[in-house]
Amino acid sequence: MELKLKDLRYLVAVADQRHFGRAAARCFVSQPTLSAQLKKLEESLGVQLIERAPGAVALTTVGEEIVARARRIIESSDEVVALARSYQDPLAGRLRVALLPTIGPYLLPQVAPPIRKALPRLQLYLYEYQTVPMIEKLHAGELDLGILALPVELEGLESRELYREEFLLAIPERSPLAAHERVRIADLRDERLLLLEEGHCLREQALEVCSRVGLRDAQDFRATSLETLRQMVAAGAGITLLPELASRGAYRSGRGVALRPFVRPAPARQVGAVWRKTTPRRAAIEAVTELIARHAP
Repeated sequence: MELKLKDLRYLVAVADQRHFGRAAARCFVSQPTLSAQLKKLEESLGVQLIERAPGAVALTTVGEEIVARARRIIESSDEVVALARSYQDPLAGRLRVALLPTIGPYLLPQVAPPIRKALPRLQLYLYEYQTVPMIEKLHAGELDLGILALPVELEGLESRELYREEFLLAIPERSPLAAHERVRIADLRDERLLLLEEGHCLREQALEVCSRVGLRDAQDFRATSLETLRQMVAAGAGITLLPELASRGAYRSGRGVALRPFVRPAPARQVGAVWRKTTPRRAAIEAVTELIARHAP
């Protein structure tokens, strides 16, 4: 019996989407074609892979196990193709790059133009993920490069530090702290701390800084983005910590918000790049990360 890579891609798409129509759209085929091919795959293997019910799609136990192996087969196949292309032109083709939501909007305007200029044949496919799903997708071969806050668990991965970024204190313009040229962490003791929702590493970093004076976050508020935090500070709801890049360019001034640096040594985060040790796109990754390190403020 001969397994076709195309059929494994169909199966993985159904596993991801839990819907035949969406899986077919992802694979750029019609739903009847996808369904028929998966039925043939089940007949060839002699086992049922998918439970089909009106309005519901689920994998059988053996289906789950086969999907896990199919993902590894597809990843290896993609790496074979990428490796061959990288030898043809290592600085061309597609490079899938993910950035943290607290990094992407502020870093990309600084580094995207020089990357396009220096690497005109390289196509950057950009995504936003929090740390945990980003690492998972790197391991799964769905991403080539991740830009995130270090340190992270590096089993099977390599990393490079790109730049260090200090935190600034964002406070309402009418706050007494706005009179300070620089603030101390101790000055925050009686303030109401606003933070991002669970899953953002920036939340944990801010908590670590503020816990030094016993300051905890407001329990009745969780923001989904830095810009939501900025607006809540402007409304006088509390204070927050912003990474330095989020105070530059188009984000330099915000009505109702004052930004103050901390007394040195200021709290900061280390932003870095991670990628799989086995990646065939090493040359492109090295070129991109070098440009980021050079052009990030």
